[in-house]
Amino acid sequence: MLKENYTLKNGVKIPKIGYGTWMIENKQATEKVLEAIELGYRHIDTAQAYGNEAGVGAALQATKVPREELFITTKLAAEIKDYQQAVNAIDESLEKMNLDYLDLMIIHSPKPWADFQGTNHYFEGNIAAWRALEEAYQAGKLRAIGVSNFEVVDLENLFTHSTIPPMVNQVLAHIGQTPFEVIEYSQKHDVLVEAYSPIAHGAMLKSQTITTLAEKYNVSIPQLAIRYCLQLNLLPLPKTENREHMQANVEVDFVISTEDMAQLKALSSDFDYGKSNDTPVFRKILSDR
Repeated sequence: MLKENYTLKNGVKIPKIGYGTWMIENKQATEKVLEAIELGYRHIDTAQAYGNEAGVGAALQATKVPREELFITTKLAAEIKDYQQAVNAIDESLEKMNLDYLDLMIIHSPKPWADFQGTNHYFEGNIAAWRALEEAYQAGKLRAIGVSNFEVVDLENLFTHSTIPPMVNQVLAHIGQTPFEVIEYSQKHDVLVEAYSPIAHGAMLKSQTITTLAEKYNVSIPQLAIRYCLQLNLLPLPKTENREHMQANVEVDFVISTEDMAQLKALSSDFDYGKSNDTPVFRKILSDR
């Protein structure tokens, strides 16, 4: 599975499973990213907000795997809704990671995190930040550009006011919490959808339906969850600091039946995300229930 790719609308190939680094401290990031690369991962996902770009970058300098075989994503901080700030932040990420180019850079959220549940969609600010990404793309600093946490209305704003439409939309997507409307809209417009937190921070371990189906296929719940995303043509970004889990997360060479996929798609989530409940995206989901 680690050798399989999706192809973005500009022809760039992107590995079908990525290694997520959210909540991995900078000092641990180098070791964990190197482990992931050693196990065969070639797609690494970080963000300015994670505070670990330098640690991830150090791993990229240390590995013997050629740079061109790796796919590196980072995210423009959600608070940046200004052209010049975005220009500066793009260069800062490249400098922090000691890279000549990034494979993908995305706007982390259409709204600043502090206002994530608000009604202001920051349309003008996103257009300004997007213009900086477009220019960096045209200059060869970025091989692809995209967004994260964008709803349909946010995507429409960029489609209307951009020269280069987004190639990726990274969203929270897992069994029991699959945003079908934005997925279908994105895919209809040739925007690849990436699924972060595909295992729901382990919350789905308590679901009897998911447990029963995992047992039916003789796989772990995380493996079932990752396979579910792949069968929806999503790109899952599982995060773990456990080497055995890193390995198991890519051993998903099985097929969930159409009937079982329908059951999983219909599952509604009453998951508790534990210590992540108070992060903006999870807080919004909980409040919308």
